[in-house]
Amino acid sequence: MSMEHQRKLTPYFFFITLGVLIALITSVSAFLNLIFETLNHAFPDVLTDSYQSGYYSYAFDAIRSALSILIIFFPIYLILENRWYKAATKTLSHFDEILRRWAIYLILFMASLTVLIDLVILVQYFVSGEITTRFILKVAVTLVTAALVGWYYIRRLSNPSEKKWNIVVTSIATVLVIASIVWAFSVIGGPASQRTLRLDQRRLEDLQSIQYSVINYWQQSEMLPKDLATLSTPLSNYTVPRDPEFQKGMQYEYRALDSKSFELCATFAAPLPEGWVPGQGYSGSSPLMMEDTTSSSFPGSAQNNTWAHEIGRTCYTRTIDPVFYPPFPKSAKQ
Repeated sequence: MSMEHQRKLTPYFFFITLGVLIALITSVSAFLNLIFETLNHAFPDVLTDSYQSGYYSYAFDAIRSALSILIIFFPIYLILENRWYKAATKTLSHFDEILRRWAIYLILFMASLTVLIDLVILVQYFVSGEITTRFILKVAVTLVTAALVGWYYIRRLSNPSEKKWNIVVTSIATVLVIASIVWAFSVIGGPASQRTLRLDQRRLEDLQSIQYSVINYWQQSEMLPKDLATLSTPLSNYTVPRDPEFQKGMQYEYRALDSKSFELCATFAAPLPEGWVPGQGYSGSSPLMMEDTTSSSFPGSAQNNTWAHEIGRTCYTRTIDPVFYPPFPKSAKQ
């Protein structure tokens, strides 16, 4: 090997090293985010969460993002790390060896920084009295993850060709990642369950839209529409929603019961969920914010509590109260 080649920085090794750094940082961040958000759902905190009925798709967005990132980037990390390991077992050029050591030192620095930040946050929460099961578990997972990454790369720094240790740690990391993904799906439900809940959420939104239009019609004419088609007129600029699975024969039903009462019906695929929604409460000291959020922290006070349903056909009877929904003035009707 020539002296020029021995001192040359290999493009292949440079980009493999860069890929390992990016994939590792992304995978660890996604793994921790996935664990943290899943813990938020599995172990609610009454100081920061609120008890609500209904399906809230946004409540699972963080878990979905972490899942998708981890599923894509972790296999990429394993592939790149394996190639990086094989390249490091060969004779590296002078600059390749420097690059390898700098990359490992950077990984160890970031792992140490993560542990220090984690300990600072632990003390902060401890002195504020907000130690909960999920927080303790978050701290433990962070420490274990940082220790596993740090220990692995310390061994790689001193002995880059140690194959057995590479296989053991890679296997442990793979098991942890797979377990976290399975656990996350067990908490939020699989794709089919999520689709079912979102379809039912769409049905509730449609029924609420129809209800509003019926009330508006009554305020305009002081009489209920005879059917849903009455609400859809060219001048009203309103189209009655259709069940998202109307091609399967599913449809919304409306029936006027008397001069002020009516009934809306729909067929649902799952019961209306009820439980704690992470991040919807408030633990600060502002009186205004405490007043605004206190009522939502107890069962039965959520915005969808009047739309409870089980599986199958469910009907809702509504009676218009003229005190809350007075007829529009005659001048407004013209």
